[in-house]
Parts: sequence; structure tokens; C-alpha cells
Amino acid sequence: MGQVVAVVSGKGGTGKTSLTALIGAALATLGKRTLLLDCDVGLRDLDLALGLSDRVLMDFSDVVAGRAALGEAAVRHPRLQNLCLLTAPVTTEAALSSPDGMRALLDTARESFDFCLLDGGAGLGESFRLATQDADRVIVVSTTEPSCLRDAQRTVMELHDFPGSVHLVVNRLRRKLLKSLRANIDDAMDAAGLPLLGVVPEDEDLPTLLGKGKVDGFGYYSPARRATRNIARRLCGEKVPLMKV
Repeated sequence: MGQVVAVVSGKGGTGKTSLTALIGAALATLGKRTLLLDCDVGLRDLDLALGLSDRVLMDFSDVVAGRAALGEAAVRHPRLQNLCLLTAPVTTEAALSSPDGMRALLDTARESFDFCLLDGGAGLGESFRLATQDADRVIVVSTTEPSCLRDAQRTVMELHDFPGSVHLVVNRLRRKLLKSLRANIDDAMDAAGLPLLGVVPEDEDLPTLLGKGKVDGFGYYSPARRATRNIARRLCGEKVPLMKV
């Protein structure tokens, strides 16, 4: 039985969608059947990061409404054969009309995939609830900026009744910013009130590569590639030390 993991953030600008794409690609390269499900209704862009926008014909509302099976609607990545995408609809009504249908979709995803990563919309609105209401675990993405950490705290408060595990990923880490704030990763963990799943350093090549849909185009020594691969291994149950940044 596979896992459904919601990836959320308290505000925009944390790099949540890019992180979801990179973790999904890392899980796929580890041999895990991985589905990325975009829950950012109306503002979907996970397909752009994966270079699949020209291949998308259906979205998850087609599966929820019974117009297509999950295997028909999901798009397989041309180079990462273990990686599939199911994008979000462009209208909120189509996404939220059938909570039971979404629950059934995720049950099917658990049977068909090892991991299903839900890319929730930024903030604590309907897309957030859509991503978290039936997930098995949640990853809260934040940077070390004080405003992001404050919003991560608010996200934790929204998840106070969540029955599964909730972890923090510190994304887009810049050492110079940490020094200027006289902060460290422990401070970020304390501010968010969450255990740490991973730290992803700022990678200057990331925007260019994902802008071209080259989620698998990173060099072996890319900081983002190494960090997200470590996060993927931890999701698989491995004990991996944090990389030095």
C-alpha cells in the first residue's frame, strides 16, 4: 500500500512546487512508482516544472467525476518511467464538488503507486484542505525568512488534528541570510514547531532548469539534487544524515 504525502506551505514563494517536482523525480529514480497530483486549483504549474504541459489532456476532476480512470488521466514522464502527473482543474467547482470522489481517487493511488505527492496551493485555503484532508503525512515547506516561519506556525495550528506525521523542510537555504539573521536550522525548527525532514540549499540553476521542464537535468553534485534525494530516501524509511550547507 502506497503513501499519500501532502506538500504545503503557509505562503507563496517557498519553492513548494519545485520541491515537489524534485522529490518526485528523486523517488522515481530510486525505483518508486510515484504520482504527483497537483492540487493548486486554477493556478496549476506543476506540469511546467515537469515539462509535461503539452501532454496533459485530463485533470483530476475527470477521475473524480468518473469520466476517466486514474491510469488514463495520469501522464507518464517521458524520461522518468516511474513518474506520473495528474494535474489540477482550472475551476474550483470542478475540484471540490465531490470529496468522496477525491478520497476514492487517493485510495486508487495508494494501490497503484508507492508514493503520491499532493502539491497543495500556497496558503490555508481550499487547495490546502483538499491536499491535507485525506493524506497520510504532511510536509510543510518554509524558508528561513521570519514571515515564512510565522506562516509555517499558522500551518501547524491548522494541522493540529491531523492524524499522521507532519514534518518541516527548510527550502532555498542561503547561508548569508542565516548569518545576517544570526539564525540556524534549530531556530527554524523551533519557530515552526516541527521535526525536520530535510534542508535544501539555494541552487542557482534550479529556476532555469525547471523553467525548461528539465526536472531530471541536474548535475550529480547539484545541491538541490542531493538534498531532495536525501529527503526521498527518508520518506522511504532510510536514516540519512543532513547534508552540510
